[in-house]
Amino acid sequence: MEKDEDGPETEAPAQTEKTELPNAQRTKKRSSCCALLSRCLVPLLVLFFGGLSQHLWLYGLPRSVAQLSAQMHLHWLQGLVPQTAPCSSDCRASLVESLPVGVYPSAPAARQTIAQSWLRLLDRANRSVDVAAFYLTLRSRDGDPTDAQGRSVFEALKKLKSKGVSLRFALNAPQTQTDDAQELQEEGAEVKEVHLSDLTGGIIHTKLWTVDQRDLYVGSANMDWRSLTQVKEVGVSVEDCSCLAEDASRVFDAYWSVGGADGSLPPYWPARLSALSSSHNPLHLKFNGVPARVYLSSAPPQLSTRGRTDDLEAILSVMDDARQFIHVSVMDFLPQDQFSKPPRFWPPLDSSLRSAACVRRLKVRLLVSCWPHSPAAMFVYLQSLLVLNRPPLNCDIQVKVFTIPSTPDQMKIPYARVNHAKFMVTDRVLYIGTSNWSEGYFTQTAGVGLVVNQTGSEPGLETLRTQADQIFLRDWTSQYSTDLTLDQTDACPLAQS
Repeated sequence: MEKDEDGPETEAPAQTEKTELPNAQRTKKRSSCCALLSRCLVPLLVLFFGGLSQHLWLYGLPRSVAQLSAQMHLHWLQGLVPQTAPCSSDCRASLVESLPVGVYPSAPAARQTIAQSWLRLLDRANRSVDVAAFYLTLRSRDGDPTDAQGRSVFEALKKLKSKGVSLRFALNAPQTQTDDAQELQEEGAEVKEVHLSDLTGGIIHTKLWTVDQRDLYVGSANMDWRSLTQVKEVGVSVEDCSCLAEDASRVFDAYWSVGGADGSLPPYWPARLSALSSSHNPLHLKFNGVPARVYLSSAPPQLSTRGRTDDLEAILSVMDDARQFIHVSVMDFLPQDQFSKPPRFWPPLDSSLRSAACVRRLKVRLLVSCWPHSPAAMFVYLQSLLVLNRPPLNCDIQVKVFTIPSTPDQMKIPYARVNHAKFMVTDRVLYIGTSNWSEGYFTQTAGVGLVVNQTGSEPGLETLRTQADQIFLRDWTSQYSTDLTLDQTDACPLAQS
């Protein structure tokens, strides 16, 4: 009986093992599969979401399938292209100028013209040319013979395709004259009109070139034949300066990203468009062998990407940094929004000049333009600055009006025969900009500025700042400039009432 009783007792566990073993094996297999999936899937998910986050951080949130496709293509291309080489130890920088026909006729050509600088940049181009401009009219529709320089630039642009160079234009929308743009598009150029009026209420007023992310131009000259021979302009051309040119490219790319009929401001600016220079973190370069601290500013704030110094902030900081004098040459200086109805008072720049002259006792010299589009109110505001010269304040402020003479034929050329420059020189810093000095140009309209500080360079060395001050003083003391006085009621007879 014991054997019979023990039999089942000894056999029962064996049966149990036989029935439970497959379940244990299945559980073990499931655990192994889960572990394997965890080891494979979790890293894949991390990589996927990490890559997606990095893509969104670098390229922004796509607003359509087409934009996502374009972003992915750009991401792929940038992964293939080597990173831009560091800036050379010595960038070459030239102050360039356009003089209207007949102005300073006996003076020898002291520096490269803007047309010459543009042709040189196009000749140096190997990969890409990007231009942000108000409009594109390099050829006169009326056959004006003084458009020869503009036509030369236009022909050089047409030849870029045969050299394998891509050409892009970000232009203000709408363009009223499209002949040049259409012909260049037929030659392979890409053109985007930026409807900034729908985005910020302003226009694209920028005048910026970048070439091969190595060279750049910034200044007051529009892409217009008149800017080369019928309008007085000042700009800077910089060569072999890749980090500054790449920073300028990021300004252009911001315009390009919001261009087109369906363009819109992004919910946030992607990191790949972040500024590479600012007032707090300037680029430490050499301009023609002289150490320089340089940065690009932009307007309006809605188009300023991460880290970019606002253009108004840049101008105010240059004024605040001055120790001895402030020299300003600008077409319009108006402490209001001249385009709003009724006009809105806007004092930041006006107040800064008053403070510089009356509190810090600096010499302030302001050169403005007189032509048929000058706002008459500007001269009354400027006369209010001159009042500060009286005792007991005795502030040192002077204002002059620059008028370019015209023959009867020249008077027929629209939007010409004016000092269109927009620059400021202090005893320490040079600022070259693209904006007129009234509110809308800083709060709604797109523009850029270049700030160059070569303070501390050896005495006697010629710098961009000293060159710009030579231009200012030449104009200030020229036959084209007249003193604005308190009792004048017709400081600019051509001005709009």
